[in-house]
Amino acid sequence: MENSSEIVSFVLAAYGNVGDFKYLYFIIILFWYVSICVANIVLILVIHVDRRLHEPMYILLSNLCVNEINASTSLYPLLLSQMFSDSHEVTLPWCFLQMCCLYTGAPAEFWSLAAMAYDRYISICHPLRYNVIMNTERVFLLILLVWVFSFLIFILSFSFIFSLQFCGNIVDNVYCEHQLIIRLSCSVSAQSSISIIFFVIMSIFIPFSLISVSYVKILTVCRKTSTENKQKAVTTCTPQIVSVSNLFVGCILHSINFRLLLSQVPDEVNIILPMYMLICQPMLTPFMYGFNLPKIRQSCKRFLFKRK
Repeated sequence: MENSSEIVSFVLAAYGNVGDFKYLYFIIILFWYVSICVANIVLILVIHVDRRLHEPMYILLSNLCVNEINASTSLYPLLLSQMFSDSHEVTLPWCFLQMCCLYTGAPAEFWSLAAMAYDRYISICHPLRYNVIMNTERVFLLILLVWVFSFLIFILSFSFIFSLQFCGNIVDNVYCEHQLIIRLSCSVSAQSSISIIFFVIMSIFIPFSLISVSYVKILTVCRKTSTENKQKAVTTCTPQIVSVSNLFVGCILHSINFRLLLSQVPDEVNIILPMYMLICQPMLTPFMYGFNLPKIRQSCKRFLFKRK
């Protein structure tokens, strides 16, 4: 077993199976990463440029797009840089930085969607008080709280990893995943299990519960309104419901060990499926909102095609 004092980097062992396909994988990953950045940046710019979109709902959407870029940037550049590396090593500071971005982005995603669900709840259930409750100052304060709270969740959950001593440096993955990093420590305490439970409760369970409560109340109110109001509610709420459902599926895939469930699972499947959220969600967000919300769709056409 290696001396913990000598370990200054981790080896991402999953890249060892890439072989001759590394050029193809590099092109696919680069194309996907650029597409994610372009799609989200275009949506952010459209909302920024069009004053008609300077409303709480769209400001919160811009924040969600920022988080999609953050989550993607915490993963894809490392994948691209490691594709042609011979050693597949990543230093401890870079590994910890990646974990910080990933595990700050996860609660930021759920809490951003919770903030958007709250916005829709106030808009539909309390329309006369909407402009008072969801004014611009409170929206930006809400966004600030989302990021501060997400960072605090990460610090309280995983900051102990920074002080661990490691007796191994082989990570059987393509990125720094906290459970695999913890397993490499010289002593695994109950703190690691408690931290994971705390992280799941604070970043997934609580915001998911708040989102569910918001939409149950919205559904209750919509049952008593006109068909036109029901259609409007469905149009504005559908993208958020799809996003939350997709994240829920991603959480399930991330927590499943496919090697234990199936006897002959290719390594690629066991690597890709847990990364489902980081692959699909950053692209789903701009397309779901960009093509499903009429005001954004019209603004995108004006922005991209310079239509007056």
